[in-house]
Amino acid sequence: MALSQIIKQPTMKLLEEKFLALSIQSCSAIQTRHKQVAPQPRLRHPTWLTKKNRVIHDDFLTADNAEFVQEVTKDKYEIPPKVELPKNIIEWTPKLKRTGVIARKIGELPLWLKTGKKISTTLLQVLDNHVIKYYTPEEYDPPRKRPTRIKNKAGCLLLGAQATDPTYLTKEYCSLFKNTGLMPKKYLARFFISPDAVLPTGTPITAQHFSVGNYVDVRGLTKYRGFQGVMKRHGFKGMPASHGVTKTHRRGGNIGGGGEKGRVWPGTKMPGHMGNRYRFAKGLKVWRINTKHNVLWVSGIAVPGATNSIVYIYDTNLPTRKPLKPLAFPTYFGLDDNVVEEDIYDESLQRFSDPTIVFQKE
Repeated sequence: MALSQIIKQPTMKLLEEKFLALSIQSCSAIQTRHKQVAPQPRLRHPTWLTKKNRVIHDDFLTADNAEFVQEVTKDKYEIPPKVELPKNIIEWTPKLKRTGVIARKIGELPLWLKTGKKISTTLLQVLDNHVIKYYTPEEYDPPRKRPTRIKNKAGCLLLGAQATDPTYLTKEYCSLFKNTGLMPKKYLARFFISPDAVLPTGTPITAQHFSVGNYVDVRGLTKYRGFQGVMKRHGFKGMPASHGVTKTHRRGGNIGGGGEKGRVWPGTKMPGHMGNRYRFAKGLKVWRINTKHNVLWVSGIAVPGATNSIVYIYDTNLPTRKPLKPLAFPTYFGLDDNVVEEDIYDESLQRFSDPTIVFQKE
């Protein structure tokens, strides 16, 4: 018996309609692929900092040519540029924000108070800081645009430190110092300041930018320790040495993955890379200043960074450590006729030249 005879006519027509509907749906549901545009890459370097070091090829440079290049460089930068004083020198107020300085961490030394107490200090040498450029709040274009609205906009002051040979630098990097009359600097840093604290190009900044007795904040790159465990990285105590403990002496132990959530919470203290991060040491008191070598003695030995590393010094922003006396604003120019001592000490410090024992008659 034929299949058409078994299935009745109305049933065949219903099946044909269903098959036709399925075929139409399958044709209409064709996948369309669109070209995906890659997101804009993030800037790893600031917009004002170009490539600094270049590949040096001295194969075709003779000794006479090298001496000639050094003479031309010396003649060009031998005479320092004339620095003009700011037109609007006003008195400092707590609402005004000054520039910071670029310094080098050179070591640690103890000092003694007049009471006989010993304190530990860190020596920071202020390098030959000079103003390179100033960006007004309207000109400054940050790499990252913040959606929040900033009420008090600040200007950006570009500072350079430690003059270096321009023959080892790229042409684009040397163009930053073209109109300054200064030798190219090895280190650059930007500081956000109040518009009233602007400084002319080429203005030198010394250690007398800060004053003894005030407090500063120091920012530096911590030492890189590599991949470390929880005991060295976070100061964990560790497991017991015996009594049933097997191969878990320096392990982190339970990380709290059970319970209702059943996952590891973000920020859990675990092994990982330690160091190589920029950190702040805030509220450090300036105990002593050497004006000849531009050295600051600041309290503590916890200044981030290794010896001979570069650090950045700012006026502290802690509300309880604000200066009581007006600061040198916008920086120290040496306009006073007073003779500046080579070493400036805090009032509570014991000077090495003063006697330690005083005999009095009864």
